[in-house]
Amino acid sequence: MLLPPFMTFDSLGLDSRILAALKNQGYTQPTPIQAQSIPILLEGYDLLGTAQTGTGKTAAFTIPIIEHLLQEKTFKTRKIKALVVTPTRELALQVGENAKRYSHGTGLRTAVIFGGVGQNPQVDQLKKGVDYLVATPGRLLDLHQQGFIDLRFLTHFVLDEADQMLDMGFIHDVRKLLKIIPQKRQSLFFSATMPKDIISLSEQILKPNYKQVRIAVAKPTAERVSQEVFYVSKKEKPALLVEMLKSFDGETLVFGRTKHGCDKVVRILSKKGIKAAAIHGNKSQNARQKALKDFKEGHLQVLVATDIAARGIDISGLEYVVNYELPNIPETYVHRIGRTGRADASGSSVSFCSADEREYLKDIEKLIKIDISLVEDHPFAAGAAEEWADPENRKPKKPGQRGPRPGRGGKPKSDRPNGPRGAGGGKRKPRRRF
Repeated sequence: MLLPPFMTFDSLGLDSRILAALKNQGYTQPTPIQAQSIPILLEGYDLLGTAQTGTGKTAAFTIPIIEHLLQEKTFKTRKIKALVVTPTRELALQVGENAKRYSHGTGLRTAVIFGGVGQNPQVDQLKKGVDYLVATPGRLLDLHQQGFIDLRFLTHFVLDEADQMLDMGFIHDVRKLLKIIPQKRQSLFFSATMPKDIISLSEQILKPNYKQVRIAVAKPTAERVSQEVFYVSKKEKPALLVEMLKSFDGETLVFGRTKHGCDKVVRILSKKGIKAAAIHGNKSQNARQKALKDFKEGHLQVLVATDIAARGIDISGLEYVVNYELPNIPETYVHRIGRTGRADASGSSVSFCSADEREYLKDIEKLIKIDISLVEDHPFAAGAAEEWADPENRKPKKPGQRGPRPGRGGKPKSDRPNGPRGAGGGKRKPRRRF
């Protein structure tokens, strides 16, 4: 779909109150996902959208929903007409805040509910009447079961960050929710990635005539962010991280795959006198907010996070991102490095790659269409080569899968002695660090 270069929000035929709210936020021209999605949604179609973090998805689905609610003039009854379900508390808060901004001056009421905190203040908001509700699945179903949430009048349903919803095990909650909400509704399904199980779920939610919008990975982000990768053995990753942080002069966001792994990294750094904290699903809401606040204010040098916890978090001025563990989904890498290099700022991304992660690295490079600069001359290169020498270490692990047990055999996925790009080499010009 080609977009006219002159497209503005004014040209979309939106209510004057919405336009005034957008102008107050400094919005004049839609982003690609907004320009493609809003006209489709205004016509009433269901939508399957794919786009990375930071592309403007919230406005893409919230603006047409607000327009529909204003046209229907049913919000004066204060029944829940729009429901947005998100996987994390941070993302729910962000979506709710943006919805309030876009609907400023319209009289619409927005509320946000999530677990990890007392329910009474949230129940009080619901009792006053809500038009646009943003919620995490667990608290939503809990309050519905208690009789505090009535979804019988729902006309708009949004499932945001669906891939993370499935990763967090919310699929059963989503299916329960689909049995509760009205069949006659407009449904919007947004996901950063589209594996087969996500496509299957979308077909259960969307009408057969749904439309699709896919925004490709933004190359400018990769161009603004310097990217390096270190081959390092699993056991030497902590030492490499500590050594690297000595050369960084700013706050660093470190990504791990698991909650337990993030906590372990924090313990290691704390023993070395490096101020660090972790954010993930097992942390209370207060603990997560405090860690994020301390990090933004410079009281922490390192914030260690899972991909799920980091969704919806915008840290301005962040210079360093470290992929302590490479993601097995290449699009996730783009989301990670997109935490730095925002707007016109520059940033740095460093990735640690153990033997079993080199296939992930190949997938990432294939997606972003560049070869990430390989740092070959560093103190831990020998350990990486030794790890690679054992074929059993090269097998990519599925999420949550344990490593190989000593003494067990197995054929290597690749018999090439130097692996995908060599145990410590490749065609790139060597770079020195430390």
